[in-house]
Amino acid sequence: MGYIRAEEILPIEVIELIQQYVDGENIYIPRKTEHRQEWGAGTQIKQELLVRDQQIYEDSLAGSRTSELACKYYLSQKSIQRILRKMRKQ
Repeated sequence: MGYIRAEEILPIEVIELIQQYVDGENIYIPRKTEHRQEWGAGTQIKQELLVRDQQIYEDSLAGSRTSELACKYYLSQKSIQRILRKMRKQ
């Protein structure tokens, strides 16, 4: 995420008001609620992770141990356990 210089877009009065609270610091201004998007909305990552999780579950059903799955998918054993729990519920 890049940043924009305040003096390029804000009136000096607004900058001086903000400087009363933070002076020379980087701050994050969140999006308006109506402009927010769900995580992963702009990419295919949710679908990719679902496919990965399904493959982990299938590998587990085929007899792979948690430690083997963790090495294969570059995840911690706790992450593998969490994924398997989630997939069993579905």
